[in-house]
Formats: sequence, structure tokens, C-alpha cells
Amino acid sequence: MHEANVIVHGAETPRSVRRPAPPADLASDRPWLASYPAGVPAEIDVAGLGTLVGLFETSVAAFADRPAMLCFGSTMTYATLGQQARDLAAWLQGQGLAKGDRVAIMLPNVPAYAVAIFGVLLAGGTVVNTNPLYTPREFAQQINDSGARILIVLENFGATVAAALPDVKLDRVALVGPGDGLGLKGQVINLASRHVRKAVPPFQLPEGLAVPFTSVLRRGRSLPRASARVEPEDLAFLQYTGGTTGIAKAAMLSHRNIMANVEQSQLWFNSKDPSIRRCAVTALPLYHIFALTACFFQFMRNGGSCLLIPNPRDCDGMVKTLSRTRFTHLMGVNTLFNVLINHPKIGTIDFSHLDFVVGGGTAVQRAVAERWKALTGNTIIEGYGLSETSPVVCVNPRGMRDFSGTIGFPLPSTEVSIRDLSGQVVSVGQPGEICVRGPQVMRGYWNRPEETARAMTADGFFRTGDVAVMQADGQFRIVDRMKDMILVSGFNVYPNEVEDVLAAHPAVLECAVVGAPSEETGEMVVAHIVLKDPSVSTDAIRAHARTQLTGYKVPRRVILHDTLPKTNVGKVLRRMLRDETPPA
Repeated sequence: MHEANVIVHGAETPRSVRRPAPPADLASDRPWLASYPAGVPAEIDVAGLGTLVGLFETSVAAFADRPAMLCFGSTMTYATLGQQARDLAAWLQGQGLAKGDRVAIMLPNVPAYAVAIFGVLLAGGTVVNTNPLYTPREFAQQINDSGARILIVLENFGATVAAALPDVKLDRVALVGPGDGLGLKGQVINLASRHVRKAVPPFQLPEGLAVPFTSVLRRGRSLPRASARVEPEDLAFLQYTGGTTGIAKAAMLSHRNIMANVEQSQLWFNSKDPSIRRCAVTALPLYHIFALTACFFQFMRNGGSCLLIPNPRDCDGMVKTLSRTRFTHLMGVNTLFNVLINHPKIGTIDFSHLDFVVGGGTAVQRAVAERWKALTGNTIIEGYGLSETSPVVCVNPRGMRDFSGTIGFPLPSTEVSIRDLSGQVVSVGQPGEICVRGPQVMRGYWNRPEETARAMTADGFFRTGDVAVMQADGQFRIVDRMKDMILVSGFNVYPNEVEDVLAAHPAVLECAVVGAPSEETGEMVVAHIVLKDPSVSTDAIRAHARTQLTGYKVPRRVILHDTLPKTNVGKVLRRMLRDETPPA
């Protein structure tokens, strides 16, 4: 499944409530409407959605004194978030940022991320979410493809930017400290971070290119800010994904796309009451589409707060944070849930205030779901989505009693059609490609009209490349995938990219990359290689990959062969290699 597969855990309530029969014109095409939870409409008001800028202004005014971001034991209120985002927007416009210009954000989950997203959107810009763990090569590819000329990056990753500068053109770089935005305590956090960061490579950016984020905000406060007159169809995000080919490309997500998915999810989960103080554990990185929509914008709309986890790999630190914080929602991936339930101090965490828990990235394993319920009392229910769909397409109703293994029902205003290779709709219970139409579906792929055309059907459905069956009640169940994409802890890994890097090693004659099951990460990357020089070790191959690829893309295992299986035209048969690869 895709990178934004959604899992939801809720309290014990009936699985679904039968509603009055929907209108005949909808019921015939959308059998799932009969199984919708009570009170959930078939359609949303797309025309009245507004923009993410409107969401920001409304929430800052309504919830000024509430905590918006919680991190490092400190709080950023909505009022502070609002002021800093406006300061950043003024500074960006002062740098010449015009409506629609792209700004790259390369941050982990720190408070400045919230400021950066809203600051760019307020200025009329488009956010390019960038993984801070990218290598210089990966970073340069994304910057060049997006055309971003301004970068907001955590100072810890300045060395990556410096190494990539010969291959990219940037006008300004704003360097963020982890505590920026948190006042005096934030300064202390920054000093402590610099003290313990001695292992980070030193870097030097050209004079005049880089400016501290705190200086950006200070300068912006004295500058005028013009209204960018943002419209719902304006481009809000370039969200990079491999899509159907494995070539990195950006899904163009408009303000309306994201607002539609926020509205759909809000109606589905009945999250309308602003008096309820919600606190979401945000362990998934905000540059991931699922966390961006379901954690950030969903909770910002409702006056909730995000408990930011900058480094979820530090499980001891996260457990300590959770044990001293009251939270109502938890966002994670199967790997995270598995680590938590096996942590010796899991008993120190109070799960009694949970409304529901949401996981994204990969399907939750049944064994993990059963142990999670035994520890927390919450049944895991699943859903499905993609970067191209902002992300949520289908989800089970909250409060299912038993783990189902399905991805649930399409959200309001969402059509899902299961089709064969010729594009014909298949019968109920028959497998086919998931095709999606709805207001959350992207505008297309950035600067790739041919890729966009290939991804869309003649009647306007997005072809996901994933295979599922529709059950008689309108639920969907994933059965296979059409791509060779590998999902490592919820992140896409595309074999072509890894193979290109491996093939550049002078000792490699042939290579093919496949995924294999892993209890730790869902899947792992496995490289099958034929060597020219048998004296070269598999460790040397992995070390080479590590210089060009971010950690989760590096092959966990390298298997050596005398030859690779091929078709009669010379194409390597990845399917055979995948079948022959033993699990971890």
C-alpha cells in the first residue's frame, strides 16, 4: 500500500450504524453509503471549503490562548504561532517571494515547522516538504525539480545543503534551531543542542546566503505584509512521491484538496466540538502527507495541540514524554506501535484519555493490533490513502469492536472504483486496481503532464496502482500491489533509484532491488547483485549505498548471485527474486 495508509484506533462502539437508504443515483454507484455511521453525510460542501489561510486566521483568532505546539516541555500558543507566521510571511515577501513561488521546508517535528508552513502559505507561496535526512544528491534533485529558491532548514542539516550547493541555486537559506519559537527556553534548548551535536559535520554557507530563523522573524516583524489573495484552487503543497513509475515527482495539492480531506475526516470522526481540548501525539514527521493533514491541519482547525516528537527513534525519550503528558490522540506507524508495546516502561503511559489512535504508512500487523488492544483497550481499525489524495480515501468507522483487516469505506464525496487492466469495472469480490475520484485528489504531477495523463482515467479517476476487492457491504480489502515499490516504516523506496546507485559501484555487474517482509519495519530493502570483482564485500556495497541514499533506502541485505533471472528480452524478473528472498 501507499505511504499514507491510515490506521485508526477507537473506543468500543458499534462497528457501523445502518442509515436510511441513500438516493438511488448514489446507492447504485456507492453501496458503502448504506453502512455509513449515523450522522455522516454522503457529500461535503466543496464550494464552502475555503483555504488553509482561512483555517489559520480563524483558528488563531478563536484559540489564541490555547497551546498549538508542545515540544521539549514547552508550549507555543496559537497567538504566538500566528504572530511568528505573519512575521515570516512578511520576510518572505520582502525577499521577493511572489504568489505561487516555492519554498522548501527541511525540518523534523519542531515548533518552527508550524510557523514555516503557515508563513509560506500566508505569503501566497507553495510549500515543498523535504525530508531532512536526504543525502545531498536527493536534496538537489528535489530542489531543482521544484524550483524552490528559498529554503528553511534545521541547522543540524546545514552540511547537506552546503554539499549540494554546487548543484542547486538558492537565493536564501533560513537556519532553524530546534528551540526556535519557544522564547527564552528555546534559546537554552538551542545551546544544549549545539553542545551535544559535536558529531555533526561542520559546514559553511556562502556569505549572505544564510540567515538565522530568529533574525528572519525579527526582521519580518518590522516589514509590511501584503494580502496574497489566496484562492481554494491555488497550489499549497508539492508533495513528492514516486507515483506509478518510481521516478520522484510531486503531487500538486491545492488548498481545496487539503481542506476537503480535513472536512471529510472531521465529519467522519465527528470532530466538530471546539470545546474539547485535543492533544495529538505527532510522531510521524510533518513532511509526510498523513501527519501533515491528519495531525497538523486537522488539529489546528479544531483548536487542538500537536505534541511534537522530533526523534521517534529515541523510544526511551518518547516514552518519557508520553508518560508525563496527557494526550487524546496518537499518530504513528506499525513499527512505532510495535516498539511501544514491547518497551519495558509502557506501563508508565496513561492511555485512559485516548479518543482514538491513528497510524499511517503501512498496515498494522494483526499480532501488533491484538497486543495493542490488550494494553490500551482500543481496537485497531484501518484505512487507506496516498500523497496524491491528500491523503485519506477510505477508513473504517471509529470504534470497531474487532480488528477487521479491511481499509473500510470511502469518505464522503469520494468515489472508489475497482477496475481491470482494460479499465472496466469488475464485479463485487473480484480484484482490480483501486481508482479514486473526489475533491481530495491532486491537480496532477508537477511539470509532468504525461505522468498525470497516465495516472488518470478518461472519466477522471486517479489510478492508484494498488489492487483491492470491494465486499458486498461496500468495504474494501487490499489484496496486492501493482508496483514494485517497497514500504519501509511507511516510507516509499523505489527500486530504480536504489539500483541506479548500486550500479555505479565499479564492482557491480548487475543488480536488482526488491522488498522482503520485516517484523521491525514492515518491509526491508534487499539487493540482489552480480559482482565483477568477487573480492568486494557486501558491507562495502552497503557502505557505497549509504553515501548516496538516506538510511531507510539503504539495502538491509545484499545477496550475491552468479546471474539474475531475466525475461527473453533481458528484463530482470524482480518477481522471482522477491519470491526467493527469505524474510528477515
